[in-house]
Amino acid sequence: MISKEKIERAHKRISKGIHNTPVLTSQSIDKISGCRIYFKCENFQKIGAFKMRGALNAILSFDKKDIEKGFVTHSSGNHAQAVALSSKICNTKSYIIMPKDAPKIKIEAVKSYGAEVILCENNERARISQCNKILERTGANFIHPYDNYDVILGQATCAKELYEDKNIPRLDNIICPVGGGGLASGTIKATEFFSPETKVVLSEPENASDAHDSFNQKKLIPVKNPNTIADGLKTSLSKKTFNIIVSGTEEIITVSEAEIINSMKIIWERLKVICEPSCSLPLAAILKNKSKFRNKSVGIILTGGNIDLSNIPF
Repeated sequence: MISKEKIERAHKRISKGIHNTPVLTSQSIDKISGCRIYFKCENFQKIGAFKMRGALNAILSFDKKDIEKGFVTHSSGNHAQAVALSSKICNTKSYIIMPKDAPKIKIEAVKSYGAEVILCENNERARISQCNKILERTGANFIHPYDNYDVILGQATCAKELYEDKNIPRLDNIICPVGGGGLASGTIKATEFFSPETKVVLSEPENASDAHDSFNQKKLIPVKNPNTIADGLKTSLSKKTFNIIVSGTEEIITVSEAEIINSMKIIWERLKVICEPSCSLPLAAILKNKSKFRNKSVGIILTGGNIDLSNIPF
């Protein structure tokens, strides 16, 4: 379902609707970490997160008649914004189911792109129920945040850009956070086709460690009662993402809430960019395992920068 040619076609398809985001470095962070880090800044992506890639590719993969029907999704924020803006670009409607406790900045951003926002309780049953009601009422198309090969193909273009950057040396490792596994799966497949010598490491909150447990036990284990500041990483893997992650990941490193906040602060202070908590886990994983990455070249995907500035955790 995912090939080098399909990733290349996805990249060409979405190229006019996304940014080829910059790669930043920091000598002070390299000194702290003991390795050379290349930050792929998806916090500078449209809607402020990598999710734009997958949503736009999925929507553009529909034919014209289906696009006219509009799109439905459920998301805590970044995928919601991505589907809303992608729908706007395609001159069609979007209906976004969001949890009542989603960050206000993300709810307002979704509305600003012209989407109809439907708030629900923060549990899977409520999300599915609301989605089914909207699908029945509108006849629109459902775009899952990560359990969708077209979404995964779009997310794969992020690592592809990093590997194709002529200013970046060969990477020993690439690290991204894992929640539902769309970006992780895309990164694994892009690495397989564009930089097979690079090893993929994933990072996850200790308080939402279903991917870590699933990877170690080689069976899909759903997340239970996630309690983490990394609000974008509270979801469980799907069968699609689980299968890709189990076969293509070297290791999944879990980090504590304190480690997440500390690495987030370092990125703000030293790299001089805004990142949200979910975004800071890869650096936290490096700082927790310095010996593993010592003197290596490591790519990090900074996944997003959408944060409520009135609720910064440091």
